[in-house]
Amino acid sequence: MKRIYLDYAATTPVDPCVFKAMAPFLKEAFGNPSTLYSYGEEARQAVEEARKNVSGLVNARTEEIVFTSGGTEANNLAIKGVARARKKQGKHLITSAIEHHSVIGPCHALEKEGFEVTCLPVDSRGMVDPAMVEKAITPGTVLISIMHANNEIGSLQPIDEIGKIAFSRGICFHTDAIQSQGHVPLDVDRLKVDLLSMSAHKIYGPKGIGALYIRTGTDISPILDGGEQEENKRAGTENVAGIAGFGQAAKMALTEIGAEGKRISRLRDRFIRGLLEKIPEVYLNGHPVMRLPGNVNISIAHIEGESVCLNLDFEDICAATGSACTTSSVEPSHVLLATGRSRDLAHGSVRFSMGKWTRWPDLEKVLEVLPPIVERLRSMSPTAS
Repeated sequence: MKRIYLDYAATTPVDPCVFKAMAPFLKEAFGNPSTLYSYGEEARQAVEEARKNVSGLVNARTEEIVFTSGGTEANNLAIKGVARARKKQGKHLITSAIEHHSVIGPCHALEKEGFEVTCLPVDSRGMVDPAMVEKAITPGTVLISIMHANNEIGSLQPIDEIGKIAFSRGICFHTDAIQSQGHVPLDVDRLKVDLLSMSAHKIYGPKGIGALYIRTGTDISPILDGGEQEENKRAGTENVAGIAGFGQAAKMALTEIGAEGKRISRLRDRFIRGLLEKIPEVYLNGHPVMRLPGNVNISIAHIEGESVCLNLDFEDICAATGSACTTSSVEPSHVLLATGRSRDLAHGSVRFSMGKWTRWPDLEKVLEVLPPIVERLRSMSPTAS
C-alpha cells in the first residue's frame, strides 16, 4: 500500500537535486571553510553561493544572511540577540499568543532577565490586529516579533501593516517565516522587517540548517561564543553540506513558488470542501483565505485528534494533531485555545499539510477512509449524541 504523506508542515523529504548538491561536501570536498588551503576555499565558495541563493528567496542582500542550526536557533538569536543588544534603550517586547514555542521560549527566558513581554490576543481566525500592536507599544519597546504564518492553522498575518507601524516608531521587527518561506512570496523590504527566520527542512532541504536575515545596521548580540564565523554573529564551524543543500532548496523554491503555490491551493480548497461535506460537525481552523497554500487544519467534534491520526496511520496516511514540537504534550493546542476554540474542539484537531508530491488521489483516499474512522470513534465517545 502506498504511504500518503500529509505532514509537510512538520518536515519535507529532501529533494533529489538538493541531496545531489550536498553530496560532494560530505565526501571529497570536506574542508573547513575557515581554512586557507584549497579544500577550505572550495567549502567557503559553496557557503557563499548558498548565502546568495537564500538571500534571493526573501529579496535580501547576501551579507544579511546568517546561517544557524535551524529555525529554533534563528528565532532565539533574533529575540535574545536584539533584546540584549538594545536593553539600555528599553526592556519591553511585543509578541502574539499563537507564536511557535521557539519564540515563546526565548520571550519567557528574557522575562527572567527583567524584560516585560506583552502577548497579544488573536481573533477567531488566528489573526493579529495591527491596531493592537500599535496600542501595545511603549517608550521602552525594543522588539516586536509576530510570525508570518502560523505553523498549526496556517493563517497569514498582516506583516506588512505591522512592519509599517514598527518602522514608523523606530522599533526592531522580527518575523518567524519558517512556514511561509518558499511557499508564498517574501520581500523583506516590502514587509519592512529587520529580522526574518528560515529553515531548510520546510522547503525540501536537510534538517539541522536554518538562517536568520538581519537587516544591515540592526544591533544584535550573538548567543553563541567561541568563534568569529558568520561575521561574528554565530560562532561554530559551518555545516557546509547542510548550507549547500539549503542554498539549492532556496534556489528551486524561488523558481517554483508561483505555479506550485497555485496548484496546492486548488488541492487545499477542494479538500476542505470535501471534508466539510462528508463529515458532520467538522470546523475549519484558521483564516479561510489568508492561509498557507498547503495547510488544512480542522477540529472534529466529540473525538480526539490523536486517535484520528493513529487510525489514519493504520491506513498508511500521515497527518498530525498540530505542531511537531508538541506532539508529546497532552495539553490542547495553545494556538487553537487562543482562537477561542473549546478545549474539546482543540483536542479534536487534525492538521493535513500538502507539498510538491501531493496529488488529488491521495486526498481522495483520505476522504474515503476518514468518515468511517470518525463515525467509529464517535460511537465510542461519551460526548457524542
